[in-house]
Amino acid sequence: MASLDDAELKLELTKNSGQLRKALREYRQAQSERDLVNIRVIREQINQTKAEIALTRQQLANIRLIAPFDGVVIEGDLSQLLGSPVERGDTLFKIAPLEGYRIILKVDESDISYISQGQTGTLVLSSLSDHSLPLTVEGITTVAKAADGANFFRVEASLNNAPDLLRPGMEGIGKVNAGRARMIWIWTHEITDWLQLWIWSWWP
Repeated sequence: MASLDDAELKLELTKNSGQLRKALREYRQAQSERDLVNIRVIREQINQTKAEIALTRQQLANIRLIAPFDGVVIEGDLSQLLGSPVERGDTLFKIAPLEGYRIILKVDESDISYISQGQTGTLVLSSLSDHSLPLTVEGITTVAKAADGANFFRVEASLNNAPDLLRPGMEGIGKVNAGRARMIWIWTHEITDWLQLWIWSWWP
């Protein structure tokens, strides 16, 4: 997917390798002179330098960013990151797998009481408007989130049959079979609920 700049790490590896060669020469010299104190000091320096070299080599081995599975990058622009420093834990990319799609439905808080796990419905995507995809509700978040001036609940659903043309990040309209009701109620229940709440807010 990407590679981090390894110039500094390679420079550090060259520096530490030179220090190790120097320390080994000094160690052999101390041995030939039977300088026990200097032998102990240099041995510690050698062990420390070897540990630093091993760490640098490990970091160089991890310089390439490889996706853990086949998928599509749905977030992250490499061209915007060129030459920029990154910290451990930074999110550079978000990847979605090419199979096992999960559907996220945004349901208004006024309608969430009619949604329950196991209900079925259909999904029509903007780019695949000639396909009506059957879905099944898998779960509902317990906390609403504000978006576009309203509060929505996140409802997760799965597709029963996903077409090959499906790709992560697609958007559309989903409808859930929430039961039957009179047409007059369907047309008026939202304004009725709003009026009841408005009257209650002004009631002493």
